Amino acid sequence: MAFIADSGRVDGSWTLNITVTDLQVEKLLRVKGDDHVGGVMLRLVEALDIALDWSDHALWWPERNMWLSRTRSTLDQYSVQADAKLQFTPMHKNLRIQLPDLQVLDMRVDFSAKVFASVVHLCKELGIRHPEEMSFLRKIDKDDLKRVVKEATKKKKKDPEAAGALSSNGQHHSSTGSLDGLSPFPSRIRSSTGSPYNLSGTGTMSQFNSFNGTISPGSMHSLSFEGMMESTLAISPPVPSKEAFQYIYRPKNFIEKARINCVWLDSSRSLMEQGIRENDFIIFKYKFYNFYDLNPKYDAIRINQIYEQAKWSLMAEEIDCTEEEMMMFAALQFQVQLQSGLPQPDLDMSNNLNHTEDDDIDAALKDLQESLEGNSISNSGDITHIPELGDYVRFFKPKKLTLKSYKRYWATFKDNHIALYRNREDTHSQPLMRFCVRGCETTPDVNLTHRKYGIKMFIPDADGMTEIIIKFDSEEQYCRWMAASKLSSKGKTMADSSYSAEVQALQTFLSMQHTAPAPAITTSNVDIQAEDFVAPRFYKKIKSKAIVQKIMEAHNNVREMSLMDAKLAFIKAWQSLPEYGITYFVVKFINSKKEELLGVASNRIIRMDLNTGDSHKTWRYNTLQSWHVNWEVENMILEFEEGRVTFACLGAPCKVVHEFIGGYIFLSMRSQDKNQSLNEEMFHKLTGGWS
Repeated sequence: MAFIADSGRVDGSWTLNITVTDLQVEKLLRVKGDDHVGGVMLRLVEALDIALDWSDHALWWPERNMWLSRTRSTLDQYSVQADAKLQFTPMHKNLRIQLPDLQVLDMRVDFSAKVFASVVHLCKELGIRHPEEMSFLRKIDKDDLKRVVKEATKKKKKDPEAAGALSSNGQHHSSTGSLDGLSPFPSRIRSSTGSPYNLSGTGTMSQFNSFNGTISPGSMHSLSFEGMMESTLAISPPVPSKEAFQYIYRPKNFIEKARINCVWLDSSRSLMEQGIRENDFIIFKYKFYNFYDLNPKYDAIRINQIYEQAKWSLMAEEIDCTEEEMMMFAALQFQVQLQSGLPQPDLDMSNNLNHTEDDDIDAALKDLQESLEGNSISNSGDITHIPELGDYVRFFKPKKLTLKSYKRYWATFKDNHIALYRNREDTHSQPLMRFCVRGCETTPDVNLTHRKYGIKMFIPDADGMTEIIIKFDSEEQYCRWMAASKLSSKGKTMADSSYSAEVQALQTFLSMQHTAPAPAITTSNVDIQAEDFVAPRFYKKIKSKAIVQKIMEAHNNVREMSLMDAKLAFIKAWQSLPEYGITYFVVKFINSKKEELLGVASNRIIRMDLNTGDSHKTWRYNTLQSWHVNWEVENMILEFEEGRVTFACLGAPCKVVHEFIGGYIFLSMRSQDKNQSLNEEMFHKLTGGWS
């Protein structure tokens, strides 16, 4: 009871309004500004006098959009006054999460912790290693791809009731957790259409209905549940593309590709602070394309989810590929489906633990041998020998208003330089042209059907990037030169021990695209829908029967692969595509009058043409000295060795771009130590933006 002085004034105490969300009741507590948050909660529980476990509850301040999470802080320190209306609500709430394979899970997630911590805990429950590679996205209207998402999101956030209801159609979620336009999800894991998947051919998920859409901590340790959970997440049920396209975005240009990336959640803030509410629908995907230590022994679920995200990115045309490449991906996808129903080689950990130590020793010895010997192109008798390529090539340097006219030269590739001579005998004289290709951007220009093998290179110079095109007579030449170009783009040379592996990877990638003499499985023996295996632009221009025939011919090259090998081959081929791993944003560089495209990749930042995607300038992270945000004008400022780069983010918050850059730098710091712990503090230090 408050003490009243002789003057009739209250001694500084006042009434605080707190709503207990579980009971939907309001309580008025008499408090002082120097009362601690923990003490206020204790008094509230005592006043309720209900025998329940309140340990997961905390105070939420809707008007300020913040948790009062520091229980030792006072109300004055949080600026809580008499007009404040607080909520006493659970920190863990139900969230409906769409995985990369489009399955939807109902799970309890901590809405008070930073998103990064929530992702780490979620990955632990799902059995996915390296959670630092994943994050949450809002589900936005597909119409939002046609306008600036930043403005659409801000508009919806102005209404507190609509703040967390950013669903697939922009409408509200009901209190039961159903999504407007979709049926409710009473079971834990369901398909994107709301109908239960069949697990391992032994029944439906209806047996999980007793969980009522959530899993208690104790039941998560059930061996039978964990087995079924791993089964459905490691081998995803197939989803027809017509159904899947309702739940994935299909960008039509680079602007729309950039707008998809506007809705990544801030890893440094909680779900609740970002407008996410209980039973909301949210997307869970791989955010950073830097996959560390993909190991079939331990990563069955992780590899499958990466494979599924890669598959849908190709089907939705988020990333471009040639017709031959598409048929190769379709063949691998078909092989995955064939193998999914067959017994696989035993990768049980218990059978492999005995070999782990030997495998690590073998790998270490191999790395040591490669580092001492170099690669096959080196002169084994002379460790000072500098590897060099020499071939007759056709060369073209595009200029404005000129026709393509390729000239034949003898070309050499040594260190990070390409030199062109009139013929082979002139190599001891001055070259006709010489280019330093260190830090270049390389794009393959290959058509196996027409025996076309070329490399398009964008070479850094004082004015930005100079484009050159080199064509070769054979696949072998292309692989050797392309491997050397890729290493040069990273600042390395052919003396690096990874050169031989790079050449081999390119040869394998091309070999899977070669047309087989005759398919092992004839089209009369299979019943597949072409649109479920190739992107829409291919089955719109090629007849369905012809596509199936091409897929079967390509399948002949991969028909001996196991399930895991096929998935890993798919992922590796996906990583070989020119557009792989580039996240796009629309920006305006300082002193520039037009909007441009910024590409953020695992090792570089690229200034690009907004309409064509052509590279204008590339900056490598290894030359980045600092990066930060000017929050007053929302400009990103990057300090490179060669100078400062400043730009404004259009459509996306600067924090999103900042987090991508800092996140990739954080991932690059991971060591070869398999027992290293995840340094959450360092992640936030690099990605937080000092906001």
